[in-house]
Amino acid sequence: MVAVLSQDTATPWPGVDAQWRRTLSVPSTASVDAPGTLRQWHYLDNESDVAATGMEPAGTLLCVHGNPTWSYLWRTLLAGATSPAAIAGGGPWRVIAVDQLDMGFSERTGTFRRLPDRITDLSDFTAELGLTGPVVSVGHDWGGVISLGWALAHPSQLAAVVLTNTAVHPAGHALPPALKLALHPAVHQWGTTTTPAFLKVTHGLAQPALADDVAKAFMAPYRSVERRAGVGNFVADIPAAPGHPSWEALEGVAEGIRSLEVPALMMWGPKDPVFSDRYLNDLITRLPHADVHRFEGASHLVQEDRDIAAPTFEWLGRNVARRADGPDAGSGSTSDAAPDAGSYVPMLAEVDARRGDTGTAIVDMLPDGRTRELSWAQLAVDVDDLAAGLADLGVRAGHRVSLLVPPGINLTTLIYACLRLGAVIVVADAGLGTKGMSRAIKGARPDFLVGIERALAGARLYSWPGVKIAAEDFTPSTASARMALLGCAATVPQLMANGRVMRLAGHAASFTAPDADADAAVLFTSGSTGPAKGVVYTNRKLAAMRDTLKATYNLAAGTSLVAGFAPFALLGPALGATTVTPDMDVTAPRTLTASALAAAAAAIDATVVFASPAALVNVVATAAQLSAGQAKALAAVELVLSAGAPLGIPLLEKVQALAPNAALHTPYGMTEALPVTDIDLPGIRAAGAGNGVCVGRPVSGATVAIAPVAADGSVALQPSFDAGVTGEVLVRAPHVKARYDRLWVTEQHSISIPGWHRTGDVGHLDAGGRLWVEGRMEHILATPSGVRTPVAAEQAAEQLPSVARAAVVGVGPAGTQAAVAIVETVPAARRSGLAPFWLAAAVRAAVSAAGVDLPLSAVLVIDTMPTDVRHNSKIDRAALSRWAARMLAGDKAGRP
Repeated sequence: MVAVLSQDTATPWPGVDAQWRRTLSVPSTASVDAPGTLRQWHYLDNESDVAATGMEPAGTLLCVHGNPTWSYLWRTLLAGATSPAAIAGGGPWRVIAVDQLDMGFSERTGTFRRLPDRITDLSDFTAELGLTGPVVSVGHDWGGVISLGWALAHPSQLAAVVLTNTAVHPAGHALPPALKLALHPAVHQWGTTTTPAFLKVTHGLAQPALADDVAKAFMAPYRSVERRAGVGNFVADIPAAPGHPSWEALEGVAEGIRSLEVPALMMWGPKDPVFSDRYLNDLITRLPHADVHRFEGASHLVQEDRDIAAPTFEWLGRNVARRADGPDAGSGSTSDAAPDAGSYVPMLAEVDARRGDTGTAIVDMLPDGRTRELSWAQLAVDVDDLAAGLADLGVRAGHRVSLLVPPGINLTTLIYACLRLGAVIVVADAGLGTKGMSRAIKGARPDFLVGIERALAGARLYSWPGVKIAAEDFTPSTASARMALLGCAATVPQLMANGRVMRLAGHAASFTAPDADADAAVLFTSGSTGPAKGVVYTNRKLAAMRDTLKATYNLAAGTSLVAGFAPFALLGPALGATTVTPDMDVTAPRTLTASALAAAAAAIDATVVFASPAALVNVVATAAQLSAGQAKALAAVELVLSAGAPLGIPLLEKVQALAPNAALHTPYGMTEALPVTDIDLPGIRAAGAGNGVCVGRPVSGATVAIAPVAADGSVALQPSFDAGVTGEVLVRAPHVKARYDRLWVTEQHSISIPGWHRTGDVGHLDAGGRLWVEGRMEHILATPSGVRTPVAAEQAAEQLPSVARAAVVGVGPAGTQAAVAIVETVPAARRSGLAPFWLAAAVRAAVSAAGVDLPLSAVLVIDTMPTDVRHNSKIDRAALSRWAARMLAGDKAGRP
C-alpha cells in the first residue's frame, strides 16, 4: 500500500516537494529474507505533478541511486519532468526515485544485501507498485548496475537506459585507489560506518562544492552509526575479482547489456576519481549505439555539478516519446544534399596514383639546415609497410590512434597508414597545454598512442590511454630500458620494417578500403572558447574538405605547399601537393621566422604558403633577417593563405611586400568546417570599414546564413539571408563535421537549426552576400540599450597608433552590462590598470568617430592580452571580463 508521508508545502531538503514523498510496503523475494517478509521502501514520486498537467505520462523514469547517496540525488529530474520543455518534447514524464533498502529513508533490514538481492529488491518494488511500461531505467554509481539488472529482467517494459558515472565491470583494471582504501580491513568499518568519512569524501567530490543545505540533505538519512550500516555493506559487496559472491551477478549484467537494443544515454563527469573515463569506454563497447556526453570539469556527482535534467528530457523526446510530428528534424545533416557516392574520392587516391612517381612528395626542414626528402613512390610504399606493421601489432579498422608527432614525413606516413587501415586518427596538439591535452586524449580514449619521447613521458605521467608506440627508434644501448620505462610495445621504424619484411617475403598485406562514412579522424578544437572539443570527420567529410580547398584555391596536383599550419600536414599529400613544414614549433606559431619560411619555400620552389596570423606577425617582425636569395624564394610564391583570426590591412600589406607576386587570402573557418568563406586583400580594401570583420563570400559548396539574435540575447531558430541582420552565423557544406565526439548535448545544440551547423560566431551578411564576423555569441554585450557586439569598437580602437590590440568586454549582469575597453599599447604598458586620461579619451573618440553605438564605461590598459595557447592570436575575452570586473572593483591583484 502506498502511503504519502507528508502534505506539507515544504521539506527540510531544498529542491524536494513534500508531495513527492512516498512509502510502500513490499513483499520480499530476496534470498536473504524469509518468505513473506515485508520491507518498507521510501521513494520520491512526481505522480501528482503529472496529474496536475491533465496529460498522460509518456513513460516512467525509474531512478536508482548508488552509495552513499539516496533518492535526493534525482530531484532535478523529478522537478523537470513536467516542465514546458519536457512536455514540448513529448512529456510529461513520471519519475520514481527509490531509496534502496538499508539506504536513504528506507527500512534498515539488518541483513547483508548483495548485488543479486538488490536487483531482486528493485523488481519486488516495481511489481508491488504495479509499474508498467514504457520504463526508462536511470542509474548512478552502483545503482547503475542495479538499474541495468532490472532492465535485463524486464525487457517488455524497458524503453531506454540512462546512465551516469557508473561501471558494470572492472574493465581489465584494478579497483580505483579510493575504493581499495574503503575496502581495506583497517579502514572499512571506521571509514564507512563508525564515522561519516565515506559520505563526506563522496560529497566533497562535487565540482563546485555543494551548498551547505544540500550537503546536509545528502547526510540526512545517515546521521547515526546504525543508519550507516548499509553504506558499509554496499562497499563490502563491491565485486573486485572472480570468486567474490557478487561477481557472477556483475558478470551477468555486464555481458547481458550487450543485447540491449533500446536507446541509451550516458552522461559523465570525467573528473570522477572512482568511475573514470575508462569505465565509460567499457560501457561504450557494450552499448556501442549509446549517445554520450562528457561534462568537462564535472566529477562523480555529475547530477550536482551540471544540469542533467534538460538534456535528459530533450534526449527522451528525440528517442523515446511518441511524437505526433514524426521523426525529429533537428538531427538532419548540415550538408547541402545527401552524399553522392559517385563523387567520393578517397583521401589516399592521389598517393596511390603516384606509385611510380619519383618526384618529391614531402620535405622535412632539419634544424641544421639540411633537408630530408621522400618521393611519392617511396611514400606509397612506406604507407603500406607501416599499415602492415600496425595491423600486425593489432591496429584494426575503427581503432583510435592518437598521434603526438610533429608535422613532417613521419606524421604524414602515420596519418596515411591509419587511413589505409580504416583506423581513426586522434589529433590533440601540444598547443592545448598539458591539462588540455590530458582532457582531450582521455576523452577520445585512443586504443593506440604514437608519440615522440617527450609525449610518451607525458603519457606515462598522466596515464593517457592506449598501447604506446614510439615515433622513433631509441639508441641501441638504451633501447630496451627506454622502451620498458615508457611502456612502449614497438617503435614506428620497427613496425615499418616488419611490414617491409612481410612484403619482400611475398606476404604483402591486402587492405580493404574503409567505408566512406566510417569515422576517419577526431580533430580537437583550439580550446579558446572552453575545453577543447573533439570534432569527428568521416572519410567522406575529410575528402570533401580536401575537394573544397582544391576547388576554392585551384590547388592542382603539382602545387608546392609550405604548411605552417598543422592541418595541412594531413591535406597536402591528398591534394597532390609537394609539402614542406618550416623549421618551427607548429604548436607555437610565433616561432616561425621570415628566414625559416623562406628556407622552406626555397626547398620546394613553393607556390603556396599557409600560415596562421600569429606566425605571419613574427615573419613580418623578422623580415630584416632575409638574405637576397630568401627574398627571391618568397617573391616566387603565388598564394598566401592565413586563417585562425582576422588579419588587418596593415599586416597584410607588410606580408604583401614580402611576397609581392602572391594573392593574399584570409579564409574564415573553424575546426568544424574549414574553410567557410574567403576574401583576398583587394576584397578587404573594397569592403572598407563596417560593423565587424569582413571575411568574404562562401567558398565552393558552402552556404552561409544568419540566425537573428533578439534584444534579450535569444536566437531565432530560423535562418535568414537578409542583409544587415545580426545573429549567429550558420553554415552548411559537404565538409562540415560529422559530429562532436562524446558531446551529445553540444552536438544537439550545434544542429538545433535543421540542416545547419551553428558556429557560435555572431555576424551579419551585407548586400553583396559577404559575411561580417562581429565576435562570438558569448562575447555579445547585453547592455541596457540592447545587444551589442564588440568587434567594430575593437577595430576602431586599433586604428590608434598607440594601440596594438583591443578587446571590448561586458562587465556586470546580463541586461545591465557596462562596456569596458581593454587595450594593449605600443610600447607595452609597464603596469596594467586604468588607462591614462589621454588614451581613454582617444579610444572613446575613435569608437564614436567610427559610428559605433557602444558607449565605453571604462578603458583599461594591459601589458599583454591573454590568448589561447594554440593560436596565440585569439584573445581570451572571458578572462578579460573577469579581470576587468576585479580591477574596477578595486582589486588590483593578479592577471587575467
